[in-house]
Amino acid sequence: MQPKAKILVVDDDQVARELLVEALQKEGYDVESFGSGQEAIERGQQLPVDLVLTDIRMGAVDGFHVLREFKRIRPGTPIVLLTAFGSLEGAIEAIKQGAYDYLAKPFRKEEVCLVVQRSLDHARLLRENSRFREELRERAVLTGLVGSSPAMLEVYKLVARVAQGKSTVLLEGESGTGKELVARAIHGNSPRHEMPFVPVNCGALPDALLESEMFGHEKGAFTGAVGVKHGLFETANGGTLFLDEIGELGQALQVKLLRVMQDQEIRRVGGTSSVKVDVRLIAATNRDLPTLVKEGRFREDLFYRLNVVRIKLPPLRERREDLAMLAHHFLQKYTGTADHPVRGFARETLALLDQYSWPGNVRELENAIERAVSLSHGPVVLPEDLPESLRRTALAPPSVHQAAPVLEKDDRSEFLLTLEEVERRHLLRVLKEMKGNKVKTAKILGIDRRTLYRMAERFGIDLGEDTEGTGENPTKA
Repeated sequence: MQPKAKILVVDDDQVARELLVEALQKEGYDVESFGSGQEAIERGQQLPVDLVLTDIRMGAVDGFHVLREFKRIRPGTPIVLLTAFGSLEGAIEAIKQGAYDYLAKPFRKEEVCLVVQRSLDHARLLRENSRFREELRERAVLTGLVGSSPAMLEVYKLVARVAQGKSTVLLEGESGTGKELVARAIHGNSPRHEMPFVPVNCGALPDALLESEMFGHEKGAFTGAVGVKHGLFETANGGTLFLDEIGELGQALQVKLLRVMQDQEIRRVGGTSSVKVDVRLIAATNRDLPTLVKEGRFREDLFYRLNVVRIKLPPLRERREDLAMLAHHFLQKYTGTADHPVRGFARETLALLDQYSWPGNVRELENAIERAVSLSHGPVVLPEDLPESLRRTALAPPSVHQAAPVLEKDDRSEFLLTLEEVERRHLLRVLKEMKGNKVKTAKILGIDRRTLYRMAERFGIDLGEDTEGTGENPTKA
């Protein structure tokens, strides 16, 4: 049985504290409560806890002090701040100081339980991500893989598990998702890491040339064969052969590849004797191989030989949590080639990256960042440094009650927006994406509906009649 999550509730208001404890205990959590911040800090110094919910305004040791101390003594513990004096400024300050979330009193039991579960899930994913990345790091190989989303965590798990074996691996995913990086990670963390990793693009050459490349040829095998040539299988002997775009392989070569996988030996073009090889195969495709099998364009027996371990790589649009991390990764990669140091991104730039659909996935993002670094004239990447097609696609004016201003191509003053204006525009864009649905908008922003209405009122945005949920306008609660 999985142990209960340990939660500390800190509030000098006894009634509020007891209500929170009761609600969380009913959800199955192990809860301890304290009337002062100092008592909670002392408890955290003794034993680890999974989550801390603390009021901000208390005695000598307030919630921000509790937050700072837990960041020091228990850096992996998520902190949720509570306050009866809710404001946008308070939420911003809480997040800025490292709180996972911020709740304004009075709050509903369901709202608290949702934030608690989300906080615990977030902390668990970070721990698992760290553990699996450390497992790869311990094998002294940098994989080049970047991301901490749940989808990428699953990829890290599979890489860590299959690397030590000999099984054939089939990598599936759209173009630009990083299939070769994953193949290199598997090889680099395997017992074969000191032997060659040999990539070959099966769609880059016609079958006749590809056969010679893969299996080699004997002297005189065809016109121009002036000597013996070792193929890629022999070059990769003892290591890993990466067959990219395996779905493009012709029928004749499919038969020969199947024979190599069965017998672990190859025959050079024009040769009469076989050569033993010890090669681990990793294949990759952006096509639907089962459909190709049904259509008779890919051998079923070869598909089953390749499909021993299947790893599906997510497209970038399904791992948007990783966008900022990837963007900074590529910024560091290319800033050394720029004429001046580029240290970061304007907020509007990151907002544009987040709004774009990325049909070319991580490869398209890398190209966009390389271009932006080359064109940037200052310490930060501005929106106009991004490709025009990206800006044009991402910048569709919101249709919810009022339109957000569109960035002008040469208006560098957009970088000088106030934090309030950035928040207003982001709220409008989320409302637009959610088609005005206030429940979904609040969920995406990670706030409750009352806070959403307060934000809208502050920015002068009319949310219209509230016909969702109970039908009550939270601003009147």
